[in-house]
Amino acid sequence: MSFEMAAVGLALLSALSWGAGDFSGGLAARKLSPYRVALLVQITGFSFFVLMALGRGENLYPSDLPWSLAAGAAGCLGLVFLYRAFQAGQMGLAAPVAGVVGASLAALVGVFLEGTPAPVQLWGFGVGLLGVWLASQSGEFGRRSLGLGYAALAGLGFGGYFVLIDRVEGLFWPSAFAKLTAAVLVLGWALRAFPGPRQELGRYLPLLILAGLLDAGGNVFFLAAAQAGRLDVAAVLSSLYPAFTAVLAWALLRERLRPGQNLGVLLSLVAIALIAAG
Repeated sequence: MSFEMAAVGLALLSALSWGAGDFSGGLAARKLSPYRVALLVQITGFSFFVLMALGRGENLYPSDLPWSLAAGAAGCLGLVFLYRAFQAGQMGLAAPVAGVVGASLAALVGVFLEGTPAPVQLWGFGVGLLGVWLASQSGEFGRRSLGLGYAALAGLGFGGYFVLIDRVEGLFWPSAFAKLTAAVLVLGWALRAFPGPRQELGRYLPLLILAGLLDAGGNVFFLAAAQAGRLDVAAVLSSLYPAFTAVLAWALLRERLRPGQNLGVLLSLVAIALIAAG
């Protein structure tokens, strides 16, 4: 198997893992403060990465540290702005805007650093971004949202994470430091939520741990995909995760997919084929 095909497979695993992680975390966030959910997801990911790095005896490259810290800060800011967008309403618009902006930023940087990909892959990028948008819709397509500005900033944060974490040489240690940075930054918002109504944290702890492990898995697969192939390919394919979240909601919660979401899932599959063919 070529490095390019390996990168495609790893990026799809990243999308699957992130999509399942968002689904698990979303279930917990229905009952718990989203800031607590985010904090526990980050702590779980940090613990996982440290254990894996120690177990593998992975070398810690000092040059990776600034990139890891910057990536963690960018990802955390993306998360905070996404929550601000959710608070302003129009969640069905905020999530796809953030996903499309993040993938587009990483794709543009990838083209700048690595040159223009094959024409068929460019078509795949466009189809994939459209698929992400449609698969994330919840019936609010076309409505104006005060939170769209925050959603765009969230996408810049997520795209910044893609670009910055791609610069590291290691795998688990850089991811660990990125998670630690995000956990420290989000801690302030999480502490503000703790004086609120009592919530059954223990009841949802297994779900939170699962969400954290799946989120960590998505990070690992994305970084491995970016190191094995092109950043733009890894970013666009990894950003197909909303399609997997929608499919899981349909399969496990019996949530009906809207026609636009069905089209988005189909377009995502077409994008995978186009990018892989390149």
